[in-house]
Amino acid sequence: MTPGKDNPPTDPLLDAPPEPSLDDDESEAGFELALAEDEAAPNALARGAAAIKTYWRQAPLGPGVYRMIAADGEVLYVGKARSIRKRIASYMRPEMQSARIAKMIARTASMVFVSTETEAEALLLEANLIKQLRPRYNVLLRDDKSFPYILVTSDHRAPQLAKHRGARSIKGSYFGPFASAGAVHRTLNALERAFLLRTCSDSYFENRSRPCLLYQIKRCSGPCTHEISDEDYARLVQEAKDFLSGRSRAVRDRMAEEMRQAAEDLAFEKAARLRDRIAALSAIQGEQAINPRSIAEADVFAVAEEAGQFCIEVFFFRTYQNWGNRAYFPRADRSMSAAEVLDSFLGQFYADRPAPRLVLLSHDVESAPVLCEALSAKSGRRVAVGRPQRGEKRELVENALRNAREGLSRKLTEAATQERLLAAVGQAFGFDEPIRRVEVFDNSHIMGTNAIGAMIVAGPDGFMKAHYRTFNIKSADLTPGDDYAMMREVLTRRFARLAKAARRTELTESGETVPVAKPESEPGAFPEWPDLVLIDGGRGQLEAAREVFAMLRIEGPRLVAIAKGPDRNAGRETFFIPGREPFRLPTRDPALYFVQRLRDEAHRFAIGTHRAKRKREFTKSPLDEIPGIGPARKRALLNAFGTAKAVARAGLADLEKVAGVNQATARIVYEFFHEGG
Repeated sequence: MTPGKDNPPTDPLLDAPPEPSLDDDESEAGFELALAEDEAAPNALARGAAAIKTYWRQAPLGPGVYRMIAADGEVLYVGKARSIRKRIASYMRPEMQSARIAKMIARTASMVFVSTETEAEALLLEANLIKQLRPRYNVLLRDDKSFPYILVTSDHRAPQLAKHRGARSIKGSYFGPFASAGAVHRTLNALERAFLLRTCSDSYFENRSRPCLLYQIKRCSGPCTHEISDEDYARLVQEAKDFLSGRSRAVRDRMAEEMRQAAEDLAFEKAARLRDRIAALSAIQGEQAINPRSIAEADVFAVAEEAGQFCIEVFFFRTYQNWGNRAYFPRADRSMSAAEVLDSFLGQFYADRPAPRLVLLSHDVESAPVLCEALSAKSGRRVAVGRPQRGEKRELVENALRNAREGLSRKLTEAATQERLLAAVGQAFGFDEPIRRVEVFDNSHIMGTNAIGAMIVAGPDGFMKAHYRTFNIKSADLTPGDDYAMMREVLTRRFARLAKAARRTELTESGETVPVAKPESEPGAFPEWPDLVLIDGGRGQLEAAREVFAMLRIEGPRLVAIAKGPDRNAGRETFFIPGREPFRLPTRDPALYFVQRLRDEAHRFAIGTHRAKRKREFTKSPLDEIPGIGPARKRALLNAFGTAKAVARAGLADLEKVAGVNQATARIVYEFFHEGG
């Protein structure tokens, strides 16, 4: 039977016939609403359409990517098309577009085109450009942190079991992705008990003269000091790979048989160890609740929409096991449909991630065939993309959709609570307008050493961790331990950069800078400038902040300092605001609890960053300071001599014998430790 309108083709991997995609255009009502919002919109719209028409004449006929650019150089939108010229032609009829697209057309002053060989290449290029440029009118991922994997290395006689995130630059076998670092740590913890593989670094491994504590508590087999032969350790490594590759039943059956045989031979200690290893494997599988019966590997995407907000829930299934899920809340225009948001999300999600054999969706998306082609070409094997209609695949999608709805409901509830708390803080501090962005600053140091300045950000959606910043206190004129000077340096760097980035400082004829006013932000977008700046400290820190604002001539953000109560008692904090007498909030005031949370988060972030910096200082090697010595040569030197002290004592002839170190590099290392001698 020939596929047609009544008999659509089916995908054997999906068991689901594709349905007609949604139209990109909306009704003219939204377009008219956009025009009504701005009296100058008709003229701006005509100018934008005319600019697009000028570039339309130069647009390629084939597939590719286009960028729409505003007069100030801001990239407004990145899109792909099978025929760029045909797609651009649709923008020349603005009366047929949605309100969102009409606004974008009105701001367009120029366009840039990039031709590609296929539409699949255009999809991948579009996703990369969106992640790099973050255009205002595209759907954007708010949390784009890479997923963690479990790595079993292969470049060492005793392969290491480790968590890995980022580029796959280390030789070995990668298993994942896992939805969170917590899921990886729990799995690694159980794998240590089950397979006794080492988790220590190579440098730590090479310098052991006796087994470490992990060997004593039966979490490692001790390959560093040859407590286990290389052949037996290799067998443990293979068992771990088999288990992570989905052959868990065979591994458990083999262990069970060994345990039975050990019990028959009266080797009860060995049988007990095998019993504990089998229990550890059971713990891993028990953590992964919804294990599919017939799906070896798949990513499941479900999108929910409510009150103009979107939640995309992603579940990861590998080797017939559920390896966790993650919720995304992409930034998208309220006028977009759930299917459009999911469509835009998928290209960005897989821009730098490997795809499984099966991608299951809760909605039909227009670019599914192109995405299938692109992912298949990228992975070197067939990848099926679509919406299942029945069976276990459909059940997995429905479960993901239920989680997406619940996650969005929780997000909206939290946002409503957060807005009420921000309103309470605004009332307590005398704000006339709603607070949309709060920045909290704190410093951390020990007697002035490893000084760190930290900034955390909060808004209607809670803590905005993507906006957190740290500042290494590095002024040469600063007296160690001078908290006021540290605060001045941090605030100067933060707000001087902010003013420069916004291009709000201009020189007058007299050579003085005009006051920097807090600019208006786009509706719905998270502002770049704070409404409220909280300083962890008392009157002295507040005066330091006022000096910075006066020097930079910044107007708009409200400064508030919060001083700890007597004996550092929570609930007895004193607040300092310019122009007001110091005051306290009632002990049970929700605004006080909220400000305490903000201060504690800033303190946690500052302390954590300071400790990390201090730890790096403690573990810094003299080899790190030698010009031209990177990680590979450093590793080669440590493998050859054991320690940095041994490298410093080595002669030039010995350094030249190290594999991977040439004569010139050996002389650089020798002269560094011997002052040119």
